[in-house]
Amino acid sequence: MAIGKILIADDEPDIVRLLEFVLRRKGFDVISVHNGEAVVGLAEEQIPDLILLDVLMPVVNGLEVCRRLKKNSKTRGIPVAMLSAKSQKTEIKEGLEMGAIEYICKPFDPKEIVARVAKIIEEHRQHIHA
Repeated sequence: MAIGKILIADDEPDIVRLLEFVLRRKGFDVISVHNGEAVVGLAEEQIPDLILLDVLMPVVNGLEVCRRLKKNSKTRGIPVAMLSAKSQKTEIKEGLEMGAIEYICKPFDPKEIVARVAKIIEEHRQHIHA
């Protein structure tokens, strides 16, 4: 049984493959999409435990996707962690203001991602059951 369902939204195939590999190896169920337009509908359908959301994506960028997720009654409770090569304080602040609970800068350490994902999911589950 999977220890959590993660939706990865990133347009870089190498990043997606790396995340899928390290997360699946640790027991997570992983779903991935490559553009922002598909995220909200898939999140409504799948209700993942966490969304790893790239900021710079085609069609709809990650900041707008996060805003839409947080305005949607079906998806607003899903934790979102932004992934981005954009690492200026103003960019990080903007991601967090859109509703992300975490902002992870690229390049990242795969082991760190796994640990952060597990922590976010555990904290979210504790919050829901509190």
